[in-house]
Amino acid sequence: MGNNTNSAKKLTLMSLILMIFTSVFGFANMPRSYYLMGYGAIPWYILSALVFFIPYAFMMAEYGSAFKNESGGMYSWMEKSVGSKFAFIGTFMWYASYIIWMVNVSSGIWIPFSNAIFGSDMTATWSIFGLSSTQTIGLLGSIWILFVTVVGTKGVEKITKITSIGGTFVALLNVVLLVGAVAVVVLNGGELSQPVESFSQAFLTSPNPQYQTPLMVLSFVTFAIFAFGGLEVLGGLVDQTENAEKNFPKGLVISAVVISVGYAVGIFACGTFTNWADVLSGENVHMGNVAYVLMNNLGYQLGQAMGTTNAVALQMGAWTARFVGFSMFLAFTGAFFTLTYSPLKTLISGAPKAVWPGKLGEIKNGMPVNAMKFQAVIVIALILLVSFGGKGASEFFNILVLMTNVAMTIPYLFLLAAFPKFKKKQLSGEVDKAYMVYKTQGVATGAAIIIGLLVGFANIFSIAQPAIDGKVFDSIMMILGPTIFGLIAFFLYTNYERKHVKNNKEIKKAS
Repeated sequence: MGNNTNSAKKLTLMSLILMIFTSVFGFANMPRSYYLMGYGAIPWYILSALVFFIPYAFMMAEYGSAFKNESGGMYSWMEKSVGSKFAFIGTFMWYASYIIWMVNVSSGIWIPFSNAIFGSDMTATWSIFGLSSTQTIGLLGSIWILFVTVVGTKGVEKITKITSIGGTFVALLNVVLLVGAVAVVVLNGGELSQPVESFSQAFLTSPNPQYQTPLMVLSFVTFAIFAFGGLEVLGGLVDQTENAEKNFPKGLVISAVVISVGYAVGIFACGTFTNWADVLSGENVHMGNVAYVLMNNLGYQLGQAMGTTNAVALQMGAWTARFVGFSMFLAFTGAFFTLTYSPLKTLISGAPKAVWPGKLGEIKNGMPVNAMKFQAVIVIALILLVSFGGKGASEFFNILVLMTNVAMTIPYLFLLAAFPKFKKKQLSGEVDKAYMVYKTQGVATGAAIIIGLLVGFANIFSIAQPAIDGKVFDSIMMILGPTIFGLIAFFLYTNYERKHVKNNKEIKKAS
């Protein structure tokens, strides 16, 4: 009976595929990619799946299988493979990526809010106390951080229910996008809004004038890699999978195919009802609101294809945008309340208590209250720094998205750097080697180097391109956050080592 019970609780192949899909696939990645590269984004997604998603996911699976009894997640993986200092800095950088995410979303959340209320993005016209729209959004973002922190320190059990509701609505968005796109094409007699004149013209070049140089095209790899983010959580699913040795690799490969095909189909669907030059070339369209602009256009084009009046078509567009805005606002709100404390709690719980100065590492009622308050100060400072930096709304949101993409991919480099040492210990029998995809040291090291170079160069291209175009501030902002947090982590742990070694020496002398 016991065996049957355990077997029933394990993930089947289909359950594993669904879990990977929901963890990795992101709706907003499709309209953003279409905005940046048009149909030209599709080959990069397929390439990223082949050279990044699948091999990197297998590495996470090996980590998760070998350290399945460790509760520290990626901190434990790196600590057991390389050492505690490396693990602390890597995990701190992972946590820093969520700081940048909060800076991004606390300002960007007002766009879905505006769409939910007004049916379009009105944030460019907002003004408080005579401030510009960018500064106003930054101020609102700061107030949002204060609100979430105050509520979060008291407990978020009820509020996190919003996450599942928002997730359901976001899943429906994919259905609306695909069904709506097919309907528009059928009603228009098979005509595409963004025509495919030739393969090279459509799939190897971008309609976006800013993405014409080879360097900018290569920098798009960061977006494609970021679209496959969330793989770190998959490593812990190996021991929960039924017949893991056979089903887990199969599940990863199938998921990679489904996700990459899903992105490709979704991006192509955007072009079936959206002409890039007519809809997305305006100054008011940016990476923060392009999903809502595009979905508003879907409702409008559907109305036009159905033969409605222009007024009715406009209303259809507005209500489609309201649905998208409402869905994304719920999803962001739920995610925000969770991510405000979850990564921080993981970092504090995993690291040695003596690392944290003062009462920063205290946990009260299961929440890192003091650290959350300090975190709020840091996030607000970054929001105000970016929003009052003299940029327009479009450039403001572009910077935030680029900051997030770069910050979110840097922790990958730490896990990749640790993998050869992990493999050496695995092959020598120091750690569990029941689940192995990379059978030799050479293959493991080679894969880690190739993927590391891919991620590293993608980030370098993303950071360097704005500076080459004269936008030095943009490049500085992309490296400022991760660099500051990396230095903070280094000095925190170095200070802990100095005190820890000193105390140990004193204890030895006393004994």
